[in-house]
Amino acid sequence: MLHCPKNTTRNIMRTTAFSATLLAAGLAPALAADPTGDWRVADGVANIRVAECNGSMWGVVAWEKEPGRDVNNPDVAKRSRPTLGMPILIDMKKKPGLDQWEGKVYNAKDGQFYSSTIRPTGANQLEIRGCVLGFLCGGETWTRVAGPIPSSPANSMAKARPGAAPAAAAPNTMPGKKTASASPADPVGDICLLRDIAGFAH
Repeated sequence: MLHCPKNTTRNIMRTTAFSATLLAAGLAPALAADPTGDWRVADGVANIRVAECNGSMWGVVAWEKEPGRDVNNPDVAKRSRPTLGMPILIDMKKKPGLDQWEGKVYNAKDGQFYSSTIRPTGANQLEIRGCVLGFLCGGETWTRVAGPIPSSPANSMAKARPGAAPAAAAPNTMPGKKTASASPADPVGDICLLRDIAGFAH
């Protein structure tokens, strides 16, 4: 049997502990930087599902406390559409070298689009900020309610399938949560296959 001197054993233990600390520190930012998943808005009235579709982040209303309609949309034809499944985060592109995405946010309260950014501020928080004409900026922090969504094989094909029906959602990876599916409990499913996102139109 091989015996190590006490000092050597201590050094090995210190090196192992130090390496584990570095590994954990290195993984934390990578996990925290994923904006995909389901997020509860600040006032708690809705969850927004964020997924990567064709290289951009999109977000739709995946759950709402009270069913609603897009009554303030300037397009009269869209005023009767349900807010459930409606795109909120529009074609958001990653800023080079930053854990931040820029695009548009749709505000159903006034039917207007605003320049917006999203930025994970931890594994379970997402900061969203919107600005009107580059000023009057405001924002809020959303709280994660379902884990990150793995990239779906359908995502890269979404643009070519504008009439496709929603598919099953990606598995929910938050501890203690059940797997999501396109069922009455989860009517939204894979948001990349929703008509408004697949056609890249709002």
